[in-house]
Amino acid sequence: MNFFSRLPGPLLVFLGAFCLSFGGLIVKSFEGASLWQILFWRQFFFVILVTIFLLFTYKKKILIALYNSGLPGFFGGIILGCGFSAYVFAMYNTTVANANFIIQTQAIFLAIFGYLFLKEKISKLTLASIVLAISGILLMVGSSLSPGQLSGNLVAFIMPCSFAVLIVIVRKYPNVDMIPLQLFAGIVAMLIGYFISSKINISMYDLILAFVAGFFQVGLGFIFITIGAKKTLSAMVGILMMTEAVFGPLWAWIFLDENPRLLALIGGFIILFAVFIQFYSLLEKEKKN
Repeated sequence: MNFFSRLPGPLLVFLGAFCLSFGGLIVKSFEGASLWQILFWRQFFFVILVTIFLLFTYKKKILIALYNSGLPGFFGGIILGCGFSAYVFAMYNTTVANANFIIQTQAIFLAIFGYLFLKEKISKLTLASIVLAISGILLMVGSSLSPGQLSGNLVAFIMPCSFAVLIVIVRKYPNVDMIPLQLFAGIVAMLIGYFISSKINISMYDLILAFVAGFFQVGLGFIFITIGAKKTLSAMVGILMMTEAVFGPLWAWIFLDENPRLLALIGGFIILFAVFIQFYSLLEKEKKN
């Protein structure tokens, strides 16, 4: 684990976003598992990886680390667990492109929630990015006429909202350790999948996919980002995270022949442009500080 901590922060964030970009492809590649079975097994393997990471990082102090995360870590874990669940639901019910573009609105929601709960000022550039993002969202969601895809698009907004709330919690309580928080989140999402699914038995093929998803795609993805973000400007983290929105639809197009509607793509690119403006605004602010 020390090897990862020695790598440049931006490289780790990029690697994390690259790992996450395979999420939609993997979810849509299951042959027989239901939505909730996928969620259970994906998070089951995610919890195993995070536990291993915690054991390597904290050794005998793992219980102390979990205790020290306190109520903010516990509630943050519940919120992120709901985001994990929404991610699988969205990828299962809408296009990979739509889900990935919607995920990127987390920077917009963060600006809004920061203003509401932390009294952080909204600059003119941020206000412009919010208006642009809303127009892109309306264009994207409005192009999804089928009820199934529309529900997937709407549920997808839980992901950026949960992430934005999580960051607000971390800003409010800066001593909260993100790794134990991720363990709580994995357990919450795993329990959601377990209790909603009628059974958890799946084929060996689907089990291998779930292992790849939980252990490598989301597990390593979040660990890389968590480590890398500590050594990278926050605005740069956001820009590098857009890698997921670029590569995710590309994998779906290459391997699943998934072609999103033109209006959805236009709306998605408007959202990405709006998010880029927001990160540019943050970068300028960080330079001044």
